[in-house]
Amino acid sequence: MTAEDATPSARKTELLEAAYRYVLEHGLADLSLRPLAAAVGSSPRVLLYLFGSKHGLVRALLARARADELDLLDRVHDHGAEGPGGLVVVAGQVWSWLAAEEHRALLTLWVEGYARSLVDPDGPWAGFARATVQDWLAVLAAAQPPTERHTAAAQAQRTAVLAVLRGALLDLLATGDLERTTAAVHQQLAALPSHGGHRPGTGHGQGGTTSP
Repeated sequence: MTAEDATPSARKTELLEAAYRYVLEHGLADLSLRPLAAAVGSSPRVLLYLFGSKHGLVRALLARARADELDLLDRVHDHGAEGPGGLVVVAGQVWSWLAAEEHRALLTLWVEGYARSLVDPDGPWAGFARATVQDWLAVLAAAQPPTERHTAAAQAQRTAVLAVLRGALLDLLATGDLERTTAAVHQQLAALPSHGGHRPGTGHGQGGTTSP
């Protein structure tokens, strides 16, 4: 059994959290073990021992980023609406979280991992993009009426909602234009059928954190 297979030690967990904070600030592009190790108070040799390889460390960092994403999705799922208007309400809650300033570093890292998994499918980020798409679609599906969510129409609807959210997020990260991107998201969500009078993002200020 390798150190990577064993139950994580307190030191490994501590270093992973420190390394995660580092890549949130510096990104994964051209990640070098020496400056990373210096920043987290360790050494390249210790990091390689604990995570098995540099690829193992990158996989652990992407898993840590996905854990934050899944935490959001769990909270949205637990408190989201179901039935007519549910998809609009949940999508509005998700956008409020995506638009929050304090999440920009995490989302920039997410976009980097997403892109790298597309251009280098055999690297340590293999499958990251597909997994995140499936994660988001599952939460949006849970907000749809049970009698409809398995239909082709419902699948197309939540796919379109995800495309709006992801496209607006990329625009926001590139331009910082919160007002314009938020207005576009709300306009598209309001156009969905059977939105039941709910306004997306109701109860959340533009750019505020999600508090479902």
